[in-house]
Parts: sequence; structure tokens; C-alpha cells
Amino acid sequence: MLIPRPGFLRELVEAYEALAAEEAAAGRTEPSPRARDLAYTLCVSTGTRDVRPALETARRLLAAAQEREPAS
Repeated sequence: MLIPRPGFLRELVEAYEALAAEEAAAGRTEPSPRARDLAYTLCVSTGTRDVRPALETARRLLAAAQEREPAS
């Protein structure tokens, strides 16, 4: 599996979570087309088929990337 750049993955996770929170606050029961697009991209980027495992995998990849970064 190709591993996405951490910055790209972080942006995807943040965008998906922000939109999901917005839609939940608005009482939406179905995800918007944008939310579905973000979920799909997260799944493709993490090699998963559902957004929940995609988010878990993305967080794990981001944590691993952060551990590899040299301390400033």
C-alpha cells in the first residue's frame, strides 16, 4: 500500500471531521456529497472500505509520522 503524505492525510481527516460535526449539528441524517467524497478519499488513501477504519488507520499513520519527525 502506498502511504499518503502526512500533511495530505491530516487535511483529509480534519476536513472530514469538521464537515461531519457540522452536518450532525444541523441534524442531517445522510452525508452530503462532499462528506461522501472525503470518506471515499480517506478510504482509498488508507486502503480501507469504510470511513471508521479509514479514520483509525489515518490517525495511526499520522501518529507514526509524528514519531519519526526529528525534534526541533
